[in-house]
Amino acid sequence: MANYRNDSSGAEWPLASLAAVGKALGDPGRLRILVALGGEELCVCQLVELLRLAPSTVSKHLFLLKAAGLVATRKEGRWIHCRAADSSAPAPVRRAIRWAIEAGRNIPEIRADRAKMAKIRRIDKEALCRRRTRK
Repeated sequence: MANYRNDSSGAEWPLASLAAVGKALGDPGRLRILVALGGEELCVCQLVELLRLAPSTVSKHLFLLKAAGLVATRKEGRWIHCRAADSSAPAPVRRAIRWAIEAGRNIPEIRADRAKMAKIRRIDKEALCRRRTRK
């Protein structure tokens, strides 16, 4: 598999990894998730509420983001928490996250998402989960 040099250190990164990042960033919903996670950890139920998509669709988006190394998850009880990859991620992943956050800053949907997240954070996670299971 082909590799490319990803930074001034000369370290190489597999082409398949670059393609996975490109694929993960190639969907508006996944970009919205990545930008929402920039700087904070969110529960999957909060992301479902933000995007107003089926939990299975959000899970698929998260699967692709995680496969690309852009998102990390952890389970706590019945909740799965997600966050953008941290400083231990490869340089191209960190740059992709920074790019998405910076590029999305003035996009109307992203600005609207920030306002929605302020309201969603005030809703109890338990209540959000119950809301999703009743639908």
